[in-house]
Amino acid sequence: MNRVRPATMSDLDALSLLLDGYRRFYEQPGDVAAASAFLVQRFALGDSRLLVQDDDGELSGFVQLYPVLSTVSLASRWILADLFVSSDARGRGIGRSLMQAAVALARDHGVPRLTLNTQTHNHTAQRLYESLGWQRNEAFYAYTLELNS
Repeated sequence: MNRVRPATMSDLDALSLLLDGYRRFYEQPGDVAAASAFLVQRFALGDSRLLVQDDDGELSGFVQLYPVLSTVSLASRWILADLFVSSDARGRGIGRSLMQAAVALARDHGVPRLTLNTQTHNHTAQRLYESLGWQRNEAFYAYTLELNS
């Protein structure tokens, strides 16, 4: 059965391969062991919400959200940090299903706002987000300060 469900430690091997593929998409060096260690830490700390697309026991995608606090709204909000569908599973609506499941999970937890960032040239993702009602934020700029350089 094809379904989106919460990830568990039993998904670690397959999920590590997906996470490594996601990192490679963003031109990071491949390192399945590092991806696995990162996921083990997420499961141990419980600091993210991780959903997977399960196609009859084969994982084909994931979405990961991180809860943060908003001082302005005096509430929690979640950052949709990662969305990835394996290249051989694209074009089947899996990204849309993962996004819809992420929104439903946030609503179930009473989260009033989700945010995400995407690369300016990732037009495929932008079309997906906008088709699901997400709006590009024109009021704020995003800044980054690299501390490891």
